Amino acid sequence: MCKSDDSLQALFSEWKNPVFAHCPEVAVNIGTGQSGGLAVKIHNILYPYRFTKEMIHTMKVLQQVDTKFIACLVRTRSVADPVSDGNLLVLVDQHAVHERIRLEQLIADSYETQSESLGRRKLCSSTVCPPLEITVTSEQKRLLQSYLMDMQEVGLDMTFPESEGTVVHVCKVPQCFVEREANELRRGRQTITKTAVEDLIREQLELLQNTGRARGTLPLTVLKVLASQACHGAIKFNDHLNLEECELLMASLSSCQLPFQCAHGRPSMVPLADIDHLEMEKQDQCKPNLTRLTKMCKDWKIYGKQ
Repeated sequence: MCKSDDSLQALFSEWKNPVFAHCPEVAVNIGTGQSGGLAVKIHNILYPYRFTKEMIHTMKVLQQVDTKFIACLVRTRSVADPVSDGNLLVLVDQHAVHERIRLEQLIADSYETQSESLGRRKLCSSTVCPPLEITVTSEQKRLLQSYLMDMQEVGLDMTFPESEGTVVHVCKVPQCFVEREANELRRGRQTITKTAVEDLIREQLELLQNTGRARGTLPLTVLKVLASQACHGAIKFNDHLNLEECELLMASLSSCQLPFQCAHGRPSMVPLADIDHLEMEKQDQCKPNLTRLTKMCKDWKIYGKQ
């Protein structure tokens, strides 16, 4: 068994892998600066950047890359120069960007314009017939009755028949639930409205039980449904975009509240390289010390495998 292991080790030590180069067995001491030549210079790590919405307004679109990304130049210089070109090369995820644009538009369209003019934000709702029967506890039913107006603001309207105990009848639901339901049925999938309504009621009840009041922000359950809608209708990878379409996409992104993440929270763009840093490195680059390289090569041949 031991002899077999030795022969196997010898076989691997002599085999030249055609894909991966054989790693040197000599350790590199990173504390002495020996690893400088081995490090991969990733500029978004070595030079951290703080992106702001204002940068998107100065963004110059170069072209689409691999029918997946949009290459752009962003100006990040501390000294503002309105006539200078951008210095930071970034790749923008075309699907993530369009998804973010669609999500914020869907959120804006989800509220009734009349309620906003009155200083209240109320989600658009659709009537469901017959009403959905949702079973809750006695305490939960009491809370829903007490905060019915708050439920109506998130698109829910319900009745509380005394004859059916702890069952509530939901007769209105957020409009986006009905739209999502139609899309799911069109794809031959199962109905989702009742599950989404149960999740929304549970979310609101937990909020009332923990804080004693309803929150005025968009419920997470509604946001997830809208994010799914935004994703399905967004530009996909391998969709060809010309320069004008790329510029229009970036112009729409500049008006978003959260332009640097998609509908699901993932980054929409990543920095690749700073042209200013590349120019500095090019100027500081020294000629190789051939004498030292020759000595290192000889030392490797003698001591490399010891």
